This record gives sequence, structure tokens and C-alpha cells, in this order.
Amino acid sequence: MKELLTYIVQSLVDHPDQVSVTERRADGETVLEVRVADGDMGKVIGRQGRIVKQIRVLMRAVAQRKGEKVSVDILD
Repeated sequence: MKELLTYIVQSLVDHPDQVSVTERRADGETVLEVRVADGDMGKVIGRQGRIVKQIRVLMRAVAQRKGEKVSVDILD
């Protein structure tokens, strides 16, 4: 799932080489933390958070098919 999220975010931003996704486990859930360049933050979040919301929906759907729980956090 980390690879899928990395691919999606790199496709959205101007500086794909500065995208980093880290994966950690917390309370039986996988937390994917995304870091991007300062100028690309708006492209990942979108207007009123629409893009990041859809990314979260997509990642939850993928995780559900595998019987897992996942959340996506965008970090500064």
C-alpha cells in the first residue's frame, strides 16, 4: 500500500523526488505519513481537502480488500 500511495502522490506534485511516505503501526492500524515539498502541499490537499479525502477513501478501500485498516496523514 505504501508503494501505491507514493505513486499517487508523486503523480500529483511538481517535485516527485521530494515525496516521502513512511509506514508505522498504531493500535492495529497502519498509518501512512506523507511528506511533500512546501509548494506541493496544496496540490495534495486540494480545495477544501477534496483530493486528500479521495486519497484516504481509495487507500481505505484497498486496505479493506486485504482485511486491514489504514489511515493517511499529511505532515508538514
